Order: sequence, then structure tokens, then C-alpha cells
Amino acid sequence: MEATAITHRNPNRTLNDLPEEILLHILTFFPTLDAVQTSLISRKWRPLWSRLRFLRFSYEHFPLNDPPSDNRDFFAEFVDRALILRPHHPIDLFSLSFIYHHRFGLHVDSWVRSAVTHLRARELHLDFFIDREYHQTDESFNHKYDFPFAVLRNGAVAVLKLTRVELTLPASMAAMGLVSLSSMYLDEVYMTDQNVTDLISGCPNLEELELQHCWGMEKMKIHSKKMKKLAFAYIYDSESRNSIEIDCPNLCSISFDNCSFTQFVLKFAPALVEFSVSIVQIEEHDYDLWCRIVKLLEQAPYVKQLNLQNWWFKLLTSEDPLSKSFKLHNLNHLELPTGYTHCDLVGLAALLELSPNIENMILDYVDNNAKDGMVPEEFSKKPDRFNMPSLKQVTMKSYSGTPDEANFVNILKKHAVVLEKIVIHHIEVGEKSFSPVVISKIPCKV
Repeated sequence: MEATAITHRNPNRTLNDLPEEILLHILTFFPTLDAVQTSLISRKWRPLWSRLRFLRFSYEHFPLNDPPSDNRDFFAEFVDRALILRPHHPIDLFSLSFIYHHRFGLHVDSWVRSAVTHLRARELHLDFFIDREYHQTDESFNHKYDFPFAVLRNGAVAVLKLTRVELTLPASMAAMGLVSLSSMYLDEVYMTDQNVTDLISGCPNLEELELQHCWGMEKMKIHSKKMKKLAFAYIYDSESRNSIEIDCPNLCSISFDNCSFTQFVLKFAPALVEFSVSIVQIEEHDYDLWCRIVKLLEQAPYVKQLNLQNWWFKLLTSEDPLSKSFKLHNLNHLELPTGYTHCDLVGLAALLELSPNIENMILDYVDNNAKDGMVPEEFSKKPDRFNMPSLKQVTMKSYSGTPDEANFVNILKKHAVVLEKIVIHHIEVGEKSFSPVVISKIPCKV
């Protein structure tokens, strides 16, 4: 009622009438280029962009010429001027996406120093890839920015994200003591085993480490009492026999996305509660790779959330199976890309047998390319019992109504004794999507 009365008294109110705190909040959603342009609206807007605690310099938001690299001089001039005009007040985030060339090295060096030492950025994001379309006709694809890691000791960066850089570590890395750095994400970065060791020793409070599309490691060792989250993606080299050893007793989350280490070693991880594996199955040996990673669960018996493909039938006849006493008693949330063939059901039944306390299960349909003929003779009979004593909710994604899917719904109705609802998301057809179907009362018969 009060808002209506105010509007009635002031029919010509505009954005200028809003408090500065609200205007600043609106500007946090803008790239810095757009935020700066709002200074032309009126006198009130003129200084607002310079008070933002977020600076996002995104080259992809600049108008593109042909080729797109022609705008880099204009972009560099804009960033230079914005940082000169910006007061040296601490900010939460400095983010830069740019197509790097060696001739811009001094520019980028000054931007990084300004972000770290003058603006005291808590998060520093540098992306020199953006998208492949920017590199197809540009010789700068072979140019990489040499990130001066030592500059961080003069700042307060807690989160560091680097994409497509050369990483130069100081010789005294272990003595740097970058106590503020707690999270690091490296993408398309050449890393030696010693680089990894030095990074961890030089950042004593590092709790999260993500490596994606990195290469150069042969016998990577990650030993840390502080580390809580590890994620590895697209780390593989078909010509090398690389290994990874993880000794992080306080690790809470680990993820492997298309990683082909020859050997995986995980020391006992009692704090690990999230475990994720994703592998694109192309050849038969990919199953063996999946099995080697899943075997790490024996060192993480208290996992609560599990996300992996349903290739569990492969473990049933593996030469190195899980121990007979192995159980995942704490597992209560399962995400499983799966099909619903006989092979898939055999694997799912085996997994459920190991996990009697699962309450929530999310199944996303995929074609596992597994034929029923692949199931060993001792498992040729259709599983007649699924152990689901605690299962309360099942979500089925990409549902198309095949006989196999309908059969699995019937299995849920029969064996999930405390099931409260099944949520079915039908597969999209073209641009047409369907609302989820919720079966909340499970009938005794189909």
C-alpha cells in the first residue's frame, strides 16, 4: 500500500530516484564495459562504476571486427584507462578474458599488478582462450602469457583461476607462504610433477585444486593436510604412463572427468563424502580405466554422494574386484547416467546391494553401448531383487517411454518399499519440452 501511494505522488520517478546501493547492485550484473557506459546516463551515475567491487573485462563483449583480433588495441586502451580512473579501493573480483599476443605483455603485466597490489582483489580470473573461434585465423594461438606467480605475495588473492598461461614459479616457491590463497583452477597449463609439489608447498592453506586440460605430469603427488577438494578433467596422454598419488586425509570431494592415469593411488580418506567419475566410453580399455578409479572407493568408505556411470557390471567379473566386505553405508545420494538393459540392471542391482541407505537417486538415460550378451553366464538371469530399503525419491531424466524404462518403473514400484515419488523428465523433442511427471502415490499394480 505504501509503495502504491509513493508511486501516485511521484508519477515521473526514474532509475535516478533509486538509492545508490540499489544502483550499485544492478551494476554488479554488468560487464565492466557496460558499467562504464552507464556513467553517461546522468551525473548521479557517473562515479558509480568506479565503486563496484567487481571488475570484469571481457574481450568477447567488445564489438567484433573481422578478424576479431583487430579490436585488441582498443580493448587494451580501455582497460588501461579504466584502471587509471578506478580508485585504489579493495575489490572482490578482477576478471580478464583476452586473446593474448606477446606485444600486449606489458599491458597485461600492469593489469595483473594493479589487480593484485593496488586493488587487493580477492579473486583473480585470467582467461586467454575464451573460444576457439577467436584463434582459428590468428597466429596468437601459439602465444601464451607468462604469469608472474611471485606477484601474488604482494596481494590478498584467495581464489586464482588461470586459463592458457605459462606458469613461472619462483625458485623459492616453498618459502613464499601464500597464506591467502585457498582455491586454484588451472586450465590448459603445462605442469611438471615438481610444479604441482611446489604449488602445494608454497600455498599452505590451499583447500581446492582443479586441473583441466593440463599436461606434463608423469608421477603427480598431491600430499596436503589442508586440501578439501580436488578435481581433474581431461588429463590424458596416450604415449605416457602417468600416475597420480593422493594423500589428503581431510579431503571432502574428488572428481575425475575423462582422466587416463595409468595408476591411481588414494591414501585412506575418512573425510571424503563426494566422489564423481565421468569417462567417455570409446574402447574396451575405458572400462578398465573406470574400474581402476572406482576401486578408490575402498579408501573412502564414508562417501555420501556418488556420481558415476553405470558400468558396475564390469566390476562383477573384474580381475581386481572390490573386497567382499566393502559397503557404502553412508551413501544417501546417487547420480547415475545409465541405460535400462539387462546389463545395466545387473550393475545397478549390484551397486544398490552395496548401498542400503540411498534415499535419493537421479538417473540420466544414456546408451552405454553394452549388449546383454556381455553379461557373464553366472549373471545371465534377470536380477529378481533390488535392495532399496531407504529409497525415497527417484528422478528419471531423458525419459522416452521405452519398454526397458517402463520395466524399471515397475521394478521401483515393487522393490522400493518406502518410495515417496518418482519424477519423470521426458526427453525434449525439437524445441518442444514437457513438464515433469510426478508419481507420488505408488500403486500396487501397473
